[in-house]
Amino acid sequence: MTYSFIISREDWSLHRKGEVDQHRHREKVREAIKKNLADIVSEESIILSDGQRVVKVPIRSLEQYRFRYDFRKQKHTGQGDGKSKVGDILGSDPGQQAPGKGPGAGEDPGHDYYEADVTIDEIEQIVFEDLSLPNLEEKKNKKLASESVEFRDVRKIGIQSNVDRKRTILEVLKRNALKGKPGIHGITPEDLRYKTWEVVPKFESSAVVLAMMDTSGSMGPFEKYIARSFFFWMVRFLRTKYQNVEIVFLAHHTEAKEVSEEEFFTKGESGGTRCSSVYQLALDLINARYPKDDYNIYAFHFSDGDNLTSDNEKCIQLIDQLLSKCSLVGYGEIEGPYYYTSTLNSFFKKLNHSRFLSVTIRDKSGVYPALKAFFKKPDQEGG
Repeated sequence: MTYSFIISREDWSLHRKGEVDQHRHREKVREAIKKNLADIVSEESIILSDGQRVVKVPIRSLEQYRFRYDFRKQKHTGQGDGKSKVGDILGSDPGQQAPGKGPGAGEDPGHDYYEADVTIDEIEQIVFEDLSLPNLEEKKNKKLASESVEFRDVRKIGIQSNVDRKRTILEVLKRNALKGKPGIHGITPEDLRYKTWEVVPKFESSAVVLAMMDTSGSMGPFEKYIARSFFFWMVRFLRTKYQNVEIVFLAHHTEAKEVSEEEFFTKGESGGTRCSSVYQLALDLINARYPKDDYNIYAFHFSDGDNLTSDNEKCIQLIDQLLSKCSLVGYGEIEGPYYYTSTLNSFFKKLNHSRFLSVTIRDKSGVYPALKAFFKKPDQEGG
């Protein structure tokens, strides 16, 4: 008996394999990005660029699942008249190491890796998905808008990832019932239904973020790079997730001043350090422009902690005043590679306030944990 098969060019099952592979590839890319987030976030080529760069992320090659025997072993199963006996335990060596690891030159084959090009936008989606402005409170002035996605319609045309399976099956059942052949079979492109969405602005209480950075002579290239890395991602996070959020840039040595965004990220300073100057300026700006009843206020300060000893008590007093007005006050201290015992952070340990948070960064990989600490989602509190 001869069988003939006719495959329609419109048979959507033909696209299934490619779709599965694409999905696996996307998941591998996301997995690689997540494993390397701490290094990617502090990547110098990103921080010092205009934010439009493409980053290369190493990813394990995608292999098809299959059985593979280790032919160096003497015992196997399913190979005919081999040396295996009933009751033999077949398993991997407990001390097995990854290929290329261990003493001496290895003889095991390595894993294939390739570099995937990933845009900053793709990295942002993963970095920002767990971040939010903490302690947002209801205020009179509602100008801060964040985007929310709502599925509001079903159409016959759309992208494969938005297929509405339930409605598609209902269309198949209905069409087959009208033909007198009830059941789920013979799905055609005409049966497909796709969910469509609209981006809906969600208005929340207004917010202002005060970015404060130490630019004194004790802040070397490493310390300034770490501070700018944190603020680079903070600014992109706020502008990506929230509309109309205000960001005020303050730089200080012994004196503090409000600067433009460009000056904040590019201009260097020198001289001594008096951190109280920037806290006082922040309070003056809040009192003049950002009433507590209208704004959720956030203040983040990064320094190497090398402050004038005589200024520390005043810093404590001013931080207390900021805490009475701010939803959160964050202090990041950068420990340089060559020294030292901090003067400022030891004083801040006296503060015991739920809206004050301090972090210490010792190397570039500490930037991402600092972002997660300061911008923790409400459902992550205490986690």
